[in-house]
Amino acid sequence: MNTPKLYVAIPAMDELQDLPATLQDLAAQSAISSFEIYICVNQPEEYWQNPDKKQICDNNQQLLRWLTEHAEKNIHVLDYASPGKGWTGKKFGVGWARKVLFDHILTFANPDDIIVSLDADTRIRPGYLSSILTNFKEHPAVPAISVPYYHPLTDEEANDRAILRYEMYMRNYAINLYKIGSPYSFTAVGSAIAMRAKALRKIGGITPVKSGEDFYLVQKLRKMAPISNWNEEMVYPAARFSNRVFFGTGPALIKGSQGSWESYPIYHHSLFKAIDETYHHLPELYTEDIETPFLTFLQQQMPNTKNPNESIWQSIRNNVKDLPHFVQAFHEKADGLRILQFLRQEHKEKTMAEESALYENLKHWIGDATPDWYHENSTFDTMSTEQLQELREHLFRIEMDERKDSSSTII
Repeated sequence: MNTPKLYVAIPAMDELQDLPATLQDLAAQSAISSFEIYICVNQPEEYWQNPDKKQICDNNQQLLRWLTEHAEKNIHVLDYASPGKGWTGKKFGVGWARKVLFDHILTFANPDDIIVSLDADTRIRPGYLSSILTNFKEHPAVPAISVPYYHPLTDEEANDRAILRYEMYMRNYAINLYKIGSPYSFTAVGSAIAMRAKALRKIGGITPVKSGEDFYLVQKLRKMAPISNWNEEMVYPAARFSNRVFFGTGPALIKGSQGSWESYPIYHHSLFKAIDETYHHLPELYTEDIETPFLTFLQQQMPNTKNPNESIWQSIRNNVKDLPHFVQAFHEKADGLRILQFLRQEHKEKTMAEESALYENLKHWIGDATPDWYHENSTFDTMSTEQLQELREHLFRIEMDERKDSSSTII
């Protein structure tokens, strides 16, 4: 069998400062002889008429010139930034940039070729691409990898405190899902996804939403088949304030630095018990309607519009041949988005401070291994950056263990 070819897809808007370093990292990749890089320099066309966006327009033009002067033979540029070439109407944002990149690559990629999604401000070590290739070779049934990530600190206190708090939210959420064995135990980071071309084709490509396209992409891949959450090498996304997307790390840091973390709460582990309880009762649900808080929520969100007198679960029972197919159909409905919606609803009813929730979660997971200085009345605002970093490290190690364990069960 021929060795799969790797295609690296990078969206870029206002990235002259960061993209050259990422390309240097790619040029330094070891143990891999050939790969192609596709960069989509992009912006809305209307930016050309907006004085407030002049800096972005100028930056993109400088980047295009820099790429023309410095690009190696394996670097290919898709220009969606020059006058007359930008996004128009509702087609704009990083979601559309990724779609254009992926669709372009799919026009010539072989089924087993690999598409590596990266960002212009994400650093990688010399062995990253070879680790992705090896991972897919060793696990031929895996369609995609949700790659581990780690945000390096910047020595700018406000920035570092914000990214540490944001990582606590992401890692706490992921760990809780791993602990209950949810099929949607993954963290969708746009610069930390790799997939087989045939898998991307099979799910119909990426859904080009304004932001959060990485979440919907990984969810679609997971609905198709179990994915891997483990890789020997990880990515190192930049931790920076940015409003170029509507949802994600950059906006989270901006909101968090202003004291607004409502959209990124620390969920207490007890909130996941209702989901876990439902998972354990799926054999019963296959034969009759039962009640759990999660099932009640799902029924409210997804009523049986075709037959209002019949539950959605009965509708599924009527169309599956056995329990395994029922479980699969259940998880199609009770997906990652529904889980998040349920948790947000339940979290509003819980009055516990988020610092206390994290304290109890860590005690629940690692017991006395929690730091001596950490107690249930600790507050994120009074913790030092070093203490926040220590908590991040604990969560990071727990999550890495969970990622490795969960991936070993499917491969």
